[in-house]
Amino acid sequence: MILALVQFPLAAGTTLADATAIFKSTAPRYRDMAGLVRKNYLFDAEAGTGGGAYQFTDRAAAEALFNDEWRALIREKYGAEPQVRYFESPVIVDNERGAIVDAAD
Repeated sequence: MILALVQFPLAAGTTLADATAIFKSTAPRYRDMAGLVRKNYLFDAEAGTGGGAYQFTDRAAAEALFNDEWRALIREKYGAEPQVRYFESPVIVDNERGAIVDAAD
């Protein structure tokens, strides 16, 4: 399992309501995307940043999404270059399923 953390600066004065409206406008493009398990949009009013926490089945799926076209979309929508960090997720606590999952299984 791969997690990707994406962050980018937002325009000065962006509110939670503003960010929510923008995020809702982009959310449909991530539906049924190959290899993407879940995406959580992120908003930090104090730091003036937005982004997403993505859960992928594997690194190849993550890298396929974060291509030049996607980066251009982020620059156009938010006026900034996104920063992407990848993380292995070897153990998952899944409270919805009531399980602790070893990602290698």
